[in-house]
Amino acid sequence: MNNNTISIDDNQIGHNYEPYCIVEVGLNHNGNMDIAKKMIDEAVNAGADAVKFQTFQAKEFCGDPKQLFTYKSQGKEVTESMLEMFQRHELAPENWKDIKSYCRKAGITFFSTPQNRSDLDILLDVGVPAIKIGSDDFTNLPLIESYAETGLPIILSCGMSNLAEVNDALESVGWFDGYPASLLLCTSQYPTSPEDVNINKLTTLRNAFPGLVVGFSDHTIGSEAAVMALAQGARIFEKHFTLDHNLPGPDHWFAETPDEISLWIKSIKKAFLMLGNSYVRPTESEGHNRVEARRSVVLLKDVKKGEKFSEENLGLRRPGDGLAPSLLKNIYGLSATRDLCLGEKVSLGDMTK
Repeated sequence: MNNNTISIDDNQIGHNYEPYCIVEVGLNHNGNMDIAKKMIDEAVNAGADAVKFQTFQAKEFCGDPKQLFTYKSQGKEVTESMLEMFQRHELAPENWKDIKSYCRKAGITFFSTPQNRSDLDILLDVGVPAIKIGSDDFTNLPLIESYAETGLPIILSCGMSNLAEVNDALESVGWFDGYPASLLLCTSQYPTSPEDVNINKLTTLRNAFPGLVVGFSDHTIGSEAAVMALAQGARIFEKHFTLDHNLPGPDHWFAETPDEISLWIKSIKKAFLMLGNSYVRPTESEGHNRVEARRSVVLLKDVKKGEKFSEENLGLRRPGDGLAPSLLKNIYGLSATRDLCLGEKVSLGDMTK
């Protein structure tokens, strides 16, 4: 049996539930706990449901110490050792305990993307309600299978992947057998240009895997893509943010500021409210307008008892609290049962054959 909802810290997440918004700290704490805590505060102020970090030990996933990494920072292009860059942003196990405690006191859910099983073990010791797997490890099926041994809800980003790889990842995590997993549409391009977002992929994913909880890992600038993703069924949202675009580091320049991330969350929540329900019927707020704007059958001139109703003496005028316009032609040829005055609304008791 496939799950069509997942639960994170007692938050039910699925197609019929409110969107779940995750703000991604990622590397943007710059290895500084004061910055990390300030970002948690800003996440709370923005209305986020969860704040997410990245947990890693650089030497365990950067194999070549000579491998170079080029990125944009503070308006300049920077090239440096990938290993050294990640080591600068690495946090110690005791830091994660401090972050988890700070999030708990601030009233926001904490979880993280572990780079390896050893990193996950650190997070399990700290205590996390879910696991996030990034697009870089989406085809790392042994790692996915290992993470699924925890039984914790798993959120997978599927950037750079095709539909067959999505199927393989969902099979590895156990989703087809009911494991609580969700899938985030993602384009691994920072920032993602409009022509590469492809929100329509969400429809493909929902059709290919009915019941799967889908979401959107948003690497675009602004809120438009997230709002469109919501309309296509996304219910989990994730976006990078920073305290300042001008801080040094690889991700600050394209991440959202606190004000921008707040607007992003508000836009998603407002769009969900706008979805409403699928029942085609007047809303409660339309009740007054329904009467005020629509028309009723009324007399265009005085009519005597016994006189026949016709196009000459009947018409349609506001308000719409009398007989509906759809009945007008059926009244033609019937006779008035009493004297009626110009402008008077006609009722069923006013006519006979």
